[in-house]
Amino acid sequence: MKAIILSAGQGSRLGHLVDERPKCLIDFSGRTLLDRQLDTLEANGVREAVVVTGFHDDRVEEALAKRSGGPNVRTIFNPFYKVADNTGSLYMARKELAGDCLVWNGDTLVSNALMRRVISNDRQGICVTIDRKDSYDDDDMKVVEEGGRLKAIGKRLALSTVNAESIGLLAFRAGGAERFRTAIELAMRTPEGTTIWYLRVINHMAQSGEVWTLDINGEEWGEVDFPPDVEAARALTARWDAEAKPAAA
Repeated sequence: MKAIILSAGQGSRLGHLVDERPKCLIDFSGRTLLDRQLDTLEANGVREAVVVTGFHDDRVEEALAKRSGGPNVRTIFNPFYKVADNTGSLYMARKELAGDCLVWNGDTLVSNALMRRVISNDRQGICVTIDRKDSYDDDDMKVVEEGGRLKAIGKRLALSTVNAESIGLLAFRAGGAERFRTAIELAMRTPEGTTIWYLRVINHMAQSGEVWTLDINGEEWGEVDFPPDVEAARALTARWDAEAKPAAA
């Protein structure tokens, strides 16, 4: 399995934390966000990763050059990261959408146990990783699912219908990636193509075909969008590291 990590954006909602570096290079308990994503892939046997870069791509390249071990990493530069949303990043990496692969937002941390569940899941086609909570806010990528099948996904869904949220990690198997690649190419040919999230493309696909969900409720993950998220993620990763030490010993 291969992972495509979308790390082209600046993450401007984080303010001065990203003045001189992209979000994926923020430090979390001694490791950058990107390092931790790659470490999680390595821990689960994923040997190949493609990182889509944009803002300060040179710094990402420098950081990757300093790594030793882990997945074999390639980068793809998205020159349109300032004017195109993450559908544009996937369009630039569309040739990588083939075979068994993951698409992972570059601002999401997940535990090794969570990733293990995603990789070991044998659902064919397209599978969106979801979690559940008591209530959802405007920034959540909200989901309507029924019986393990995605019915709708988006930020503007009616709250009365929402029963989950996407965590920004998708798995593709058995032709799912190729179907998604075709849908991305078609979406980028529309007038609004550069302004939409790739999950809007997934939502469209779910209306005419099968898109599945994997519920990881109970596993740990964190999304880094705002300054308070950084502190929460640092606390989370520090605890993960502390829990991992006895196991390593």
